[in-house]
Amino acid sequence: MPPRRTRPVVNRALAALIEQAGWTHAVTAQHVNAVAAETGERLHYDRSAVGHWLTGTVPRPEAVHAAVEAFRRRLGRADLTPEHLGWPGTAAAPSADDPWRGDPVARLATLGEDDLLNRRTVLTAGTFTLAALSGLAGRGVPAVAALPGLVRHGTRAPAARAGAGDVARVRAATAAFADLDDRFGGGHARAAVAAYLSREVTPLLGVAGGRARPDLFTAAAELSYLAAYMAMDAGANALAQRYYISTVRLADEAGDLVLRATALRSMAVQAAELGHDAEALALADAAASALGGRGPRRTLAWITGMRAEAHAAAGTRWDALTLLRRTETQLERADSPPETEWLGNYRRESLEHQIGLTLTQLGDHATAARHFTASMEARQPVELRTRVLIGLRAAHASVRAGDPEQAAVTVLGLSDDVRLIASARVHDELRRLRAGWQRYRTSPLVAEADAAVS
Repeated sequence: MPPRRTRPVVNRALAALIEQAGWTHAVTAQHVNAVAAETGERLHYDRSAVGHWLTGTVPRPEAVHAAVEAFRRRLGRADLTPEHLGWPGTAAAPSADDPWRGDPVARLATLGEDDLLNRRTVLTAGTFTLAALSGLAGRGVPAVAALPGLVRHGTRAPAARAGAGDVARVRAATAAFADLDDRFGGGHARAAVAAYLSREVTPLLGVAGGRARPDLFTAAAELSYLAAYMAMDAGANALAQRYYISTVRLADEAGDLVLRATALRSMAVQAAELGHDAEALALADAAASALGGRGPRRTLAWITGMRAEAHAAAGTRWDALTLLRRTETQLERADSPPETEWLGNYRRESLEHQIGLTLTQLGDHATAARHFTASMEARQPVELRTRVLIGLRAAHASVRAGDPEQAAVTVLGLSDDVRLIASARVHDELRRLRAGWQRYRTSPLVAEADAAVS
């Protein structure tokens, strides 16, 4: 129950929404903190802070954004604004526009510029919003909208057209950026990716025509996908969500169902990591629906594995285990990937990681730790960030399974590499691990490991 009030309620709009939500002041604060944490903001509000809001205090902008999104989710009202919460004149919380509408090329160019300049806008300071995912599963793949030789606004394109050489250049640059991401994490070289995307790639899309047009849109979508993944890894989840949506829309322009499914699958990963289990399952199912059972077996296995993890999180154990078996069968039948393939290169060690994630959701932490460890040990030197992330997950699973000393051994083997990685996901995993083994710090080995990564 809320504490006895000594000052009158001034913000009656907020009080009314709290009542509609059925929340106490403490629960309200918890939801605001949780939404903010999705985008890397560490807020520590409690029930007393909510009491201050009700008596007229206005929180800082990031808390306003988080509060608006929290109430949108609880009440199913995507139209809520700060004014509805009794905070007129404060910075608008993200909502606004539907990222699925408007010119996809213009949106991507603006997105890249905002990312590059790190503007405190709804794109970079905003929250990951569930409203952007509503109705996604029912969206079809449109026909390519622009005719060869025309830009999307209907005016004649310049004489110089983008062609196959431009496609090759964009893909080579994307592969190089992907290599940096794998080695050092999404926080490294993100500005370079944003600059290349907005200033080199999107102008090409306006002059793409003829046979090269679908390939150029696919190449741009691949780079947008990488930008999304890097933003997510860096903890900028609202920005990542917009990049993923841009990827889907560019893939649709190219008629590339595999890339559409790839982006939806990674959006499912993002939703799962943020704790939105129902949305993760819907996105994973949408990825599968995009291919309709057709496509490269390796991609099908990659998507099926994500569906298994999402079903485990949803509590449907039998479905999760059935889908894991199907994933293994699909992967065993897949052709060998090209050496140059970086996107969707699902391998045995990837499956071991997926099994670990699925078993973690099902509560089998000891077996999950073994699969995480197998995945970590099979990683190539270039996959430094991935190796560290999965190693920390293996250590955390060991702690949950009651074997903190094995966790310490794993972490000591990773301690030098942890410092090289610019990844919010890695740092969040490390933070959760260290919180989990606090009660075991009387062990000299655990204390040593804790000190090595502090």
